[in-house]
Parts: sequence; structure tokens; C-alpha cells
Amino acid sequence: MSGLDKAKNKADELAGRAKEKSGEITGNKTKQNEGKADLKGAAEKVKDAFRK
Repeated sequence: MSGLDKAKNKADELAGRAKEKSGEITGNKTKQNEGKADLKGAAEKVKDAFRK
């Protein structure tokens, strides 16, 4: 896994966390769930990268 891949995955993770927190703050359940889905997607990308 290259440094560029790690940086992209970290950026995806941070974007998901930000989206989830903004949903919590505003009470927007849809945005909160989107953030959780983004976090799960970022975790899957990391797992896939290590499998290769």
C-alpha cells in the first residue's frame, strides 16, 4: 500500500467522520447515516489494500 493510497483512505475516513458529526450536531439522521456508511467504505478500502 503506497503512501498516496494511505493518504486517500485517511481523507475518506476524515470526510466520513465530519459528515457523521455534522449530522449529529444538526439532528440530521440522513447525513449522520451517510457519514457512517462512508466510514465503513473507507475501512473496506483499507482491508482490500492489505489483501493485495
